[in-house]
Amino acid sequence: MAVEFQRVARCLGRARAKINLTLHVRGRRADGYHDLESLVVFAGVSDALALTPKGEGGYALTVDGADDLGPAEDNLVLRAARAIAPEGRAHFRLVKNLPVASGMGGGSADAAAALRLVAGEAALNLRAETIGADVPVCIASRARMMRGVGEALGPALDVAPLYAVLVNPRIAVATADVFRALGLKPGDAFDRTPHPELSGDMRALLLRTRNDLEQPAIAVAPVIGDVLDALREQDGIDLARMSGSGATCFGIFVDRRTAVQAARALRSTHPDWWVRVTILR
Repeated sequence: MAVEFQRVARCLGRARAKINLTLHVRGRRADGYHDLESLVVFAGVSDALALTPKGEGGYALTVDGADDLGPAEDNLVLRAARAIAPEGRAHFRLVKNLPVASGMGGGSADAAAALRLVAGEAALNLRAETIGADVPVCIASRARMMRGVGEALGPALDVAPLYAVLVNPRIAVATADVFRALGLKPGDAFDRTPHPELSGDMRALLLRTRNDLEQPAIAVAPVIGDVLDALREQDGIDLARMSGSGATCFGIFVDRRTAVQAARALRSTHPDWWVRVTILR
């Protein structure tokens, strides 16, 4: 694919946090991957990615706001750019506002932002699951059902805004460790109630669903249980649940005022936690 970087002096992209409102595990496939069903929405908080064309030297990446992302060459931003335009020449600057390894798809959202900057609308038609399991759903950043290992996406959904507080205890949780704690062997089915059909009443739907990775994640990182307990103690909360494989948890509140009050209280009692008020949709 030919990419005309020289036409753009500087491109900016948002990498919005992905939140799994539900996450049901159907089983583990013979190839070792887990089959999932998840209702995914996106938050108003995000990383930021800038692209600046350069004359030579391929791709480069600098990161602000995180010291534990590992070597730049392993970053999904560069992997995504090289997958769609191997001969491109550009410098990416990534500003990390989201915690790392947090269950919000931050790395996948960053990769999706890179694909959008490099490929534009064509990014919507890419087989982005070859870059990362959550990358396909992050490209359009629209609410939808996600199935399989992330490659099977349902149609975009119009979800009424949900007033939420996101809380991360500032610990990184490895997804592989959580799935290992789930304990499924290749070929095993997970004997749980199937994901219900989507209904117009989001609150009723959420009360009939779950995140099957929540208890395994608490076994790996017990502080996740503390976060959920702290959210459930707040006035005006409808639901507290973990996103993805953790450690970020979210609370859904009756309105913005109670969400703001809850965030203020959580910051006061747990000043070392990452706490953000946002709207999920």
